[in-house]
Amino acid sequence: MNHNNYPLTLLYDESCPLCKLEIDNLRARNTQDLLRFIDVSAPDFDDSSYPASKKDMMEIIHALRPDGSMVKGVEVFRLAYGAVGLGWITAPTNLPILKPFFDWAYIHVARNRYRLSNRFSGVLFKIAADRASKRALKNSRGCKDGMCATKASQEQSDA
Repeated sequence: MNHNNYPLTLLYDESCPLCKLEIDNLRARNTQDLLRFIDVSAPDFDDSSYPASKKDMMEIIHALRPDGSMVKGVEVFRLAYGAVGLGWITAPTNLPILKPFFDWAYIHVARNRYRLSNRFSGVLFKIAADRASKRALKNSRGCKDGMCATKASQEQSDA
């Protein structure tokens, strides 16, 4: 992980259910606090201090590195997923033979994200809610390194 990329500030569209779902997933995994989040769809968002317009940031995701340089599109996801320990998921998007396809596909998904959100929101939100509840249950049981304590073992360790 290149530490010059962090903290990375994601500039995203929270008014898009699909985008919000993805950001909520990243937020939940942001345990090392390497990511920051700014909703560019917020009424009070002011783009005057950014090197891209609000219109551009509403079209596709953008992010700022600590040095003020901006990245956009799939590169944002590569960096964000890397920050939360899931870089292996986005690694194929950077392979020279596949990168142009993923960059092209992301633009088309981004342009149609509201339609996709409407079409798949029920399924996606159910999956996300299930994952969030499992993560919460795991955390409440004292899970660590893939091992979860039972209630009895927790009571013993508390005694």
